[in-house]
Amino acid sequence: MIYLLDANVFIQAKNLHYGLDFCPAFWEWLLENHAAGKVASIDKVGDEIAAGGDELTDWVRDHGDGMFLKTDAAVAAQFGAVSTWITGQQYEPAAINTFLQVADFYLIAHALARGQTVVTHEVPANSAKRIKIPNVCSGLNLRFTTPYEMLRREQAKFVLGKKP
Repeated sequence: MIYLLDANVFIQAKNLHYGLDFCPAFWEWLLENHAAGKVASIDKVGDEIAAGGDELTDWVRDHGDGMFLKTDAAVAAQFGAVSTWITGQQYEPAAINTFLQVADFYLIAHALARGQTVVTHEVPANSAKRIKIPNVCSGLNLRFTTPYEMLRREQAKFVLGKKP
């Protein structure tokens, strides 16, 4: 299974759960699993993170080579399927316009193009004002999961080493 990470996975990890300063094992796990072909994200997510101008931006610049997949013809071929599903729902026009311009739209298209599992902190919601990734994944029969479920499924272990 290949996991495709939403921006909120990186951002919440840095801000809330796995700070770069106190839980480097999480970030090493991401790099190791990316190298093994199991974890990736997309260029638009990388762009969102780069706009932050903080230590996460530095981490992406220093370690993100290849992790943020480019939007190619196979991905672009899925834009129609994603936009058709979204416009066929009961979302407000402003919600649709916003979704079609943000990384979430591209993330879904990437996952559709390659059969990847989307990883996000978002939860499904019945709201006409905001389109949530899990709702779109369900509507398009895409797998999605939380970061915690991904870590458990992949048996990640962040264990302290012995002190000298």
